[in-house]
Amino acid sequence: MPGIIALAFAYVMSQFYRSFLAVLTPVLSSELGMTNNQLSQALAAWFVVFALSQFLVGPMLDRLGPKLTAALLFFAGAGGGAAMFAVASAPWMVIVAMGAIGLGCSPVLMATLYIFRAEFSAKRFAFLSSTFIAFGNAGNLLGTSPLASLADAYGWRLVMGGLCAVTVAIAVATLLLVKNPHVSGGPDRDNGSYWRVFSIPALWPIFPMCLFGYAIIANIRGLWAGPYFDQVHGLAATEIGSITFFVAVAMVIGSLAYGPMDTLFNSRKWVVLGGNGLTIVALAAWAFNPLGSVEFVSGALVVMGLAGMFYGVVMAHCMAYVPADLTGRGVTLINFFSIGGTGLMQGLSGFVYDASAVSGDEVSGFSAVIWLYLAASVFASVVYIFSKDAKPSPS
Repeated sequence: MPGIIALAFAYVMSQFYRSFLAVLTPVLSSELGMTNNQLSQALAAWFVVFALSQFLVGPMLDRLGPKLTAALLFFAGAGGGAAMFAVASAPWMVIVAMGAIGLGCSPVLMATLYIFRAEFSAKRFAFLSSTFIAFGNAGNLLGTSPLASLADAYGWRLVMGGLCAVTVAIAVATLLLVKNPHVSGGPDRDNGSYWRVFSIPALWPIFPMCLFGYAIIANIRGLWAGPYFDQVHGLAATEIGSITFFVAVAMVIGSLAYGPMDTLFNSRKWVVLGGNGLTIVALAAWAFNPLGSVEFVSGALVVMGLAGMFYGVVMAHCMAYVPADLTGRGVTLINFFSIGGTGLMQGLSGFVYDASAVSGDEVSGFSAVIWLYLAASVFASVVYIFSKDAKPSPS
């Protein structure tokens, strides 16, 4: 349990680092001259490096276990990246720092899911993972009003320095407290095992939902909400922080709510389809009314926060078909699709924004981005309909 607690706090920081740029948008734009596209690429760097790191994390989990994998990468990547961010003097330094932080955060959730898969029954996997994710989403809360207030009071550089110190302390606690579990079947040393996971046909219709399901709320909450409310509605950083705070609260509630749903309805497929359907409704409402009031758009974002946090259920759906000896590579390959899709969509949305933005029309670029996310969400649902359900209780 102490090890899970240490990993939980590491995951709080992981969630914080993937979402805090929305609040720092005004100050990074004014002090470092970062454009919307550069901010988008900075967050994309976090997600892309995080995603590619899964191919490093998977073999490390299966061979070294979660203890060293999580502690070493979190210390070097997240700690070092936060330090670089604190002294950044140009946009490229922020982008590189975000990539390093992405590397450091990449093993945290995967190490925890590895332990859950090894030490608990399959029926509890969705509940445990959703609950853990809900706790980690406290990082989203810290990356809203509290961050805005601290940055206003002490400056963003000093705050980032403090966050670096906290990150290093958590990495040390992870090294001291996490214990490697026993995995039935022994460590898997087959270098081709990622292909073995990918070649499981039951996973193929689920991959698009992994690719785009989490990307919607992660991208909009993590970055686009800030520029949108800043440039379309003229809100200050503290006001943006208040809105994103409520969205983050919705994400926590959503994660907790999804925890028991697969057992309650004895289905994973239809729980995910229902949640993604609500996300599509909220996105469509915003897409057809991109100049909606602050209250209208905030409400749509809250709905997305509540409905879009089905990651734990999707992971449970996938892991039902992955052999125990491939646990490390299984969770990381699935997470590669989830985080890789988020990074892909973040980078693509930046280019879509630049290509669609019209001088004098502040909403045009944002409108194109919203339609992009709506199309991806619909596509994921259409393909996912053809997936085979993995019921917690086959009877």
